[in-house]
Amino acid sequence: MKYTIGNKPGKGNYKCTTCGEIVVLEKDTDFLHRCPRCHRIEFEKI
Repeated sequence: MKYTIGNKPGKGNYKCTTCGEIVVLEKDTDFLHRCPRCHRIEFEKI
């Protein structure tokens, strides 16, 4: 499943679908932000 910025997909690790950068959300209430490396907006849970 893919997630975009602004979503609260839950605690876990998310990979940018463009560059592969890993983003970690530590709380269920955390939002996804733009990828810190390529600034794209779509992630998938890993």
